[in-house]
Amino acid sequence: MSTPAPEEADGLPPVVTGRAAGSFPRGVLLKRHPALIERVGRATPYPPDRRAALGELLRDTSETGRIAPLDPDARDAGRWREWGAPRYEGRLWTDVPFLWAESFFYRELLNAVGYFGPGPWRGIDPFAPSKRAELAGASTDSEMAALERLPTSEAERDAALLNSSLWGNRADLGFRLSAGDAGLGERVTGLVSDDSARLWEALGSGGAGPVCLVADNAGPELLPDLVLADRLLRTGRASSVVLHLKPYPYYVSDATTADALACLERLSAGPPAAAGAGQRLRRDVTEGRLVLRAHPFSCAPLAYAEMPDDLRDDFASAKVTLMKGDLNYRRLVGDRLWPATTPFAEATSYFPGPVAALRTLKSDVVTGLTPQTLRRLDESEGSDGSAASWRTSGTHALVQFSAGG
Repeated sequence: MSTPAPEEADGLPPVVTGRAAGSFPRGVLLKRHPALIERVGRATPYPPDRRAALGELLRDTSETGRIAPLDPDARDAGRWREWGAPRYEGRLWTDVPFLWAESFFYRELLNAVGYFGPGPWRGIDPFAPSKRAELAGASTDSEMAALERLPTSEAERDAALLNSSLWGNRADLGFRLSAGDAGLGERVTGLVSDDSARLWEALGSGGAGPVCLVADNAGPELLPDLVLADRLLRTGRASSVVLHLKPYPYYVSDATTADALACLERLSAGPPAAAGAGQRLRRDVTEGRLVLRAHPFSCAPLAYAEMPDDLRDDFASAKVTLMKGDLNYRRLVGDRLWPATTPFAEATSYFPGPVAALRTLKSDVVTGLTPQTLRRLDESEGSDGSAASWRTSGTHALVQFSAGG
């Protein structure tokens, strides 16, 4: 029997793992990851040594495969030792915390394709082909065109842009929230928790100040985040926006600095409204109002409760920190089997300042639901044999806010 990880004995709910047969994490580790290795191998013509390394990783990620020891000479060996690698080496991928296993898999994938060098493949993003295709696609054109149809009411425009950032490229940027209507949750199918009014109140109070925006995906999903940043800057809610990005490719589509610059270029070449936002944001970068930051901890296999002091100081100085996406949510509340009715503020009580989560649900972890909402969701699912599929299908979303302190 496997020895429980220390995270399971600290008085908090147990960490998520892939041990349970048929569970979502197990499917990611044993099905999605091997499929991704094969897809990466097809997308780029890697030479024989890189293809051999991918084949070895494919074998290591099988149901009986185990986590390989770190090469002590690897450039990031020290950092991964600090992040717990010695504790998990030699164990089944499904037997360790899911967040750690997923993160280490992407480290191993980048290592296999030679991303960290030395050699000609150093710095070559293995996910770039799919990122470029999405950003160049017709759906991105329609998203940027929708900016021409934003509501004229300031409150409705705020709501439309927040909704677009929440849902990424699934949402029409021209979504209208009728004046006098109830909150966003009344208008958007699948929104299970809605603190948008509290979020806008926090953003609008106390004068301008820095806002941290912790990005999620690149491509069409980063575009509305950038447009939201432009809105915060133009309306005086933010004196600056610090856009936290990944220092290297991660989780297939997570945004790096190169991805952010590609999105700014795409916006700037779009229809008038999009082009205006793109050009303003490019100027904001050069003048220090839009700050691109890529902290090493952004790719850590750990919850934000374990963030280093310099990152904590960054978030503490922010008027509000906006955490985008599912992975950031898991790291924000801790990738644990929380009762879904656990208050969001309780799960994030360690955070050094006001924080909001904008997230579509693509994993099991969730907090902050009312008992009535949880009961309705559990009772409405089950046609596919899984009463909890609303947690992982990406068809539901939430806007949650905690004032912190």
